[in-house]
Amino acid sequence: MEAEVFPVGANAGGLPEFAGHVHDAGHPAGQAVRALAHFKGVRRRMELRGTSGGVAVWDDFAHHPTAIATTISGLREKLGKARILAVLEPRSNTMKSGVMKDRLAQSLERADRVFCYSANLGWDAAEALAPLGARVRVMDDLRRLVDVVVDDARPGDQVLVMSNGGFGGIHELLLESLAVRKVPAAGA
Repeated sequence: MEAEVFPVGANAGGLPEFAGHVHDAGHPAGQAVRALAHFKGVRRRMELRGTSGGVAVWDDFAHHPTAIATTISGLREKLGKARILAVLEPRSNTMKSGVMKDRLAQSLERADRVFCYSANLGWDAAEALAPLGARVRVMDDLRRLVDVVVDDARPGDQVLVMSNGGFGGIHELLLESLAVRKVPAAGA
């Protein structure tokens, strides 16, 4: 039996809204349940890219404050007290222009560390993220950003990379660098 594609809007609000769309489209509920049972998820939404040196590296398409806050909250609820190192590339046109910069610090509040790639921004990311204090690092050199994240990461940490683009291959750079680094001794 060939799977049927259900027309659901990009902003669907979970299973209840999906069920409503299916019903409105005239499809039986059982058919929708069977289709969902085979759904493998959406790429770039909390996608585990790998684990290296005991550190997990996640990818998410979160690219504006609401999506960033939702993504971090979801990971926090899943992981409990594990450290979350949020790595952000404000890459969309609205983020690069600074339209949402005043909401950015609050959206990152639940992350333990925040690393922001500031290249090509029309605003001062360090100033916008200053309310987060010493747990924020902002840099405009990608290789240096990777090095700083790797130096901060320790086994059990979760590195959450958020961007709506390829972010210079940062996932692979992080995983490769984590694999070859020397892990500091406990308490060091």
